[in-house]
Amino acid sequence: MTMLSPEALKKIDREVAKYPPGHRQSAVMSALAIAQDEKGWLAPETMDFVARYLGMPPVAVYEVATFYAMYNLAPTGRHKVTVCTNLPCALQGATRAAAQLKERLGIGFGETTPDGAITLREGECMGACGDAPVLLVDNKRMCSSMTPDRLDALVDELKAVGGADGK
Repeated sequence: MTMLSPEALKKIDREVAKYPPGHRQSAVMSALAIAQDEKGWLAPETMDFVARYLGMPPVAVYEVATFYAMYNLAPTGRHKVTVCTNLPCALQGATRAAAQLKERLGIGFGETTPDGAITLREGECMGACGDAPVLLVDNKRMCSSMTPDRLDALVDELKAVGGADGK
């Protein structure tokens, strides 16, 4: 049984083609991101499938998936919002932004709203300190200079039917 759709496998094959023959495993980060985009999170069966597809030991795939914070190893909400709370962002309002999000969503870091719309995470430096406070939505969309009004607008957008990514 195929764990990923033919479309996802085509995307992985395009990533594999970027590396010299015999180095399929070099595409592991991209393959995991593609699998996560399709499945929403990386279940052990999905990681095992990626390992078989790339011809590498499952433990090597698990090492990558557990090292990087961008991979979801458990189900999340439809959207994942990661707030940078490192010192430069904290000095420019990230702590207040995180508190506002926690209050508005009724959850803490590592939790998902009861309606399943948003999972809130605390993150490390996102490389945009000058634009703090900074958030990352669904590992792909960076939101910077997040004022209280902009935070409220983002929550409204993500909670709306379909959200920012059309899901």
